[in-house]
Amino acid sequence: MLWIKALHIIFITSWFAGLFYLPRLFVNHAMVLDSATPDQNTSDRLKLMEKKLYRFMLPLALLALGFGLWLWLGYGISGAWMHAKLTLVAILIGYHIYCGKLVNDFRQNKNQHSHIWYRWFNELPVLILTAVVILVVVKPF
Repeated sequence: MLWIKALHIIFITSWFAGLFYLPRLFVNHAMVLDSATPDQNTSDRLKLMEKKLYRFMLPLALLALGFGLWLWLGYGISGAWMHAKLTLVAILIGYHIYCGKLVNDFRQNKNQHSHIWYRWFNELPVLILTAVVILVVVKPF
């Protein structure tokens, strides 16, 4: 089971790298679009980067979730802290899916948000990661 735990941590770390970086690309993309003279080449480059990163994040997320499920079933872990963690994981999955919607919005030139909104949006995975690590390590309840 230690190999499964190691793989779970590796894929979670990789998935979070994407969850941290993709919204940062959105910030830059929104700044390009908000400028007085939007640069189409830069916008096209950011669209490609967003698309490739999002596409790469999906298998990382699935592997992280798969190995996490394997650990959960293998150890039979339960408790209120686990329910709270799983709720945060569900929110994170929703965040990931919403990022895909935002990638499509940028691709179709339908972005509705400012770079300031994306700066705040970018903080959610940091807060979730902090809470999940505390729940898993400290098990406060």
